[in-house]
Amino acid sequence: MKRINAVPIGDVVRDFMKENPQLRQKILEVRIQRAWGDMLGPMIMRSTRQLFVKYRTLHVFLSSSVLRNELLLNKKRLLKSLNEYAGEEVINDIIIR
Repeated sequence: MKRINAVPIGDVVRDFMKENPQLRQKILEVRIQRAWGDMLGPMIMRSTRQLFVKYRTLHVFLSSSVLRNELLLNKKRLLKSLNEYAGEEVINDIIIR
């Protein structure tokens, strides 16, 4: 059986994402949330009470004030690393509380 007009699935998904930029943004935001746990490890995830992205800002609520201060000191490096993990600039700021 010969296939006519066969298109690789990667091309189809890329075209779909170009047509739906809001969906693409949401997927990237989920990637950032997943990156938080992957990059910082299980200890920090246990101390993270809430984590969400709103208006290109990552909001992080922690149960440990010591950990919060350590993360605030490394905020710029953390922001850069999270965006690199996602593959593009998804967030512009991190609010740690």
